[in-house]
Amino acid sequence: MKQLLLGTLLVCLSFQIIGCTRGTESTEAAREPERMTDSDLERKIEMQLSSDPQLRDARLSISADAERNWAALSGTVESEAMRTKAVQLARSAHPGLTVEDKIDVKPRQMSRSEYTQEMAGEEVRRARTHEESVGGSLDDAWIHAKVVAQLIGDSETPERRINVDVDKNIVTLRGTVDTSQQKEEAERIARQTDGVKRVNNQLKVVRS
Repeated sequence: MKQLLLGTLLVCLSFQIIGCTRGTESTEAAREPERMTDSDLERKIEMQLSSDPQLRDARLSISADAERNWAALSGTVESEAMRTKAVQLARSAHPGLTVEDKIDVKPRQMSRSEYTQEMAGEEVRRARTHEESVGGSLDDAWIHAKVVAQLIGDSETPERRINVDVDKNIVTLRGTVDTSQQKEEAERIARQTDGVKRVNNQLKVVRS
């Protein structure tokens, strides 16, 4: 009888030990963090970008590699400020995340009918800070805004090293560029801008 009780006790003890071991294994497994997938990282970045209404509307493309803690952003935004904000928000999605910036800046072209006197006044003040001149008509201010925006957004022209003067729908380009191709590109942009009657290209090629 004692042997039977002892055997039963040993069996029960064995089950308890096995149960405890399995419970410990389950607890340890539960404690292990799940590995982030590429899709998880992309969703995190998308949530950060969506917190800004303008960037949400821009619908930037996201490519992520969770193992490398790396992501790339591509698409088009209307300003450098938006591009900078997009990169900052993406980086905040995960600690130490490396973000490759492939975003293009392309300012929205405002139609002549949308352009107001207040906008023209602001454009004239902005032109003066860059030692540029703008004629007294609404057309001149509108043309100046469009030409400058296109020059800044074009990777083939040196940003803000080209001065743009506009008077009676005639554009004068001043300043320095590195190559004759940049000079030609700047003139092409100005000539193809709506409302421009003529372009005086006074840009000088100064190779650095």
